[in-house]
This record gives sequence, structure tokens and C-alpha cells, in this order.
Amino acid sequence: MKLEHVAIWTDDLEALKAYYQRYFGGIPNAKYTNEKKGFQSYFLRFQSGARLELMSMKSIPANQNDTIQAQYKGIIHIAFGVDSIREVDQKADQLRADGYPILSGPRKTGDGYYEFETLDPDNNRIEVSAIYPD
Repeated sequence: MKLEHVAIWTDDLEALKAYYQRYFGGIPNAKYTNEKKGFQSYFLRFQSGARLELMSMKSIPANQNDTIQAQYKGIIHIAFGVDSIREVDQKADQLRADGYPILSGPRKTGDGYYEFETLDPDNNRIEVSAIYPD
């Protein structure tokens, strides 16, 4: 069994699509629109085969979680894996240079990874990691 996709509600569908395209290589499909429901979405496919569904509908309320300062039970981040420590550092440098916060890292974790955590334009937590060679 494989994880097929993860979905995110957003108020700015185009900005979030552009972020995942630019920084993580997501390839979007054509925008789907259901005018009756006021719903729009994109699926972005990644090199691994995993997909991310970005969805927008005016009737969806804002998330009340403080995603920057605190964490809550439930899904907390999306992780992207790269092949090397150097790629982790390069992605952190790129995102930092483009004005995105680096919340932690890059650092070696106790479970054998090298990673950092950042936020996408909607303040969803993103982790980028590589296996730390011993």
C-alpha cells in the first residue's frame, strides 16, 4: 500500500501551487473547477509518485491553530526527502534567501536524519530531510 495524496485547503490556490512547483518540483494538472460548489483544486505530482491536492472554497473556515509557535495533535508537517545533506543545506539556503522562515535546523536528528523545518505561504509546516550517513 502507498500513500496516494495529501490535501490542503487554501485561500490562495495559485500562490500555493507556485510554491510547491518552484521549491519542490511539483507538476500540476489543469485546474479543476466545480462552479456549483465554488470549489477549485490542483493536484501536483512529485518525482516519487506522491501527489498533493491543493483546494480552495470560500465556505471553508480558517484554521485556528498557531502553526508558527505551537504544535497540535493531528497532521503537523509534510516531509520532502532529498538524496544528500548538501541538498538539505541548499534547499534551506534557497528558502531563507527567498524570505521563508527556517524554524529549526538544518541539523542532525537522533533518529539518523539531517533536516530542517520551514513554512509554506499558508504557514503549513514543511520538513526537508536526508538520511545522515554514519
